Amino acid sequence: MESQLAEVRAALSESGESTFEGAKAKAELVVQELNNVTLNIAVTGVTGAGKSSLVNALRGVKDGEEGAAPTGVEETTMEPTMYRHPTMPNVNIWDLPGIGTENFKASEYIKQVNLNTYDFFLILTCTRLHEHDIMLSKEIKNNKKNFYFIRTKVDQNVEAEKRKGKTEEQTLSLIRHALAEKLKDLGSARIFLVSSWELHKFDFNKLICVLEKDLPDNKRNALIQSLSVYSMEILDKKFKKFKKAIWFSAFASGAVGAVPVPGVSAAFDLPVIIGFLTKCYYSFGLDEKSLTKLSDRVNKTILAEVQELKLIKAIATRSLALLAAVLTSYLALEGLEAALKVVPILGSVTGAVMSFTTTLLALTKGLDELYRAAKEVVEMAGLD
Repeated sequence: MESQLAEVRAALSESGESTFEGAKAKAELVVQELNNVTLNIAVTGVTGAGKSSLVNALRGVKDGEEGAAPTGVEETTMEPTMYRHPTMPNVNIWDLPGIGTENFKASEYIKQVNLNTYDFFLILTCTRLHEHDIMLSKEIKNNKKNFYFIRTKVDQNVEAEKRKGKTEEQTLSLIRHALAEKLKDLGSARIFLVSSWELHKFDFNKLICVLEKDLPDNKRNALIQSLSVYSMEILDKKFKKFKKAIWFSAFASGAVGAVPVPGVSAAFDLPVIIGFLTKCYYSFGLDEKSLTKLSDRVNKTILAEVQELKLIKAIATRSLALLAAVLTSYLALEGLEAALKVVPILGSVTGAVMSFTTTLLALTKGLDELYRAAKEVVEMAGLD
């Protein structure tokens, strides 16, 4: 009981408000902002640089899969094309046409793609940088937008140079030096070496760390939630973001009234709990589609074991009865029913406070359980 009351005190303190009502009002605004934020990522560069493949990789979609951006050695993107993230619809990844082609002359490109639409730009090249790339980066900078140079297909270069006796480190160093020389007149241009086929290798994690620093809080959260779980590092980033968001959701609970759980005297705000844990479920890659893709990619059977967990079954099947059973077990483990029958630090136990306390418990326990399952998947897949 005391531990649960301590959590309530800690959450109230973290909100920066002195009263429960004040914390609740603030939380509702924050949750609304997080749910409504839109992140637009532009992927551009010369034709053949692998733009569409990176768009697909960022969305967790394989080339050639239904809904994937078309790829090929010829120019396949004829106009700015938006691809919504399959599980995070507030994240849009734009596949922009190749610059400097017959269809998209460099002098007209800026007007054709409308730079103001996007939050930041990934400028891709798979060989050397062209004057078109430099021109584009200057225009983006003039529009006060961030851009990042992405050298793609690095895995192919490493393998090719290995046959000539060069180590991976030597090859990467040569690529970095060549790009840095070309960009020295731009000042603080940032360069990242990436493979769309193996995001966990090379500089992709560094790119994400830089984007985290550059983006405002709400858009940063959208980016991290949308990334595929390709390493333990990115899973931990996701977990920390969701952990931080728990108190917002818990305080926002009770706005429409808590829902009684059969057989339990307490009540939960089921819409808040379902919405939050479902977002975690997809972001952690625990849905059947993501697990099947991962199993195929690493040639290991990991699907069946994870899907047997009750919480994952409840989310996957949208079973309120099964979710209620899981929530009931959380109450029993923590002895929270007894805690709710006393008068805690917040005065009289109003319905909103009761909903907050039970919802806080459900979100915390549920997030921890999903994180443990995702961590097990990462370990089984050998991605740690």
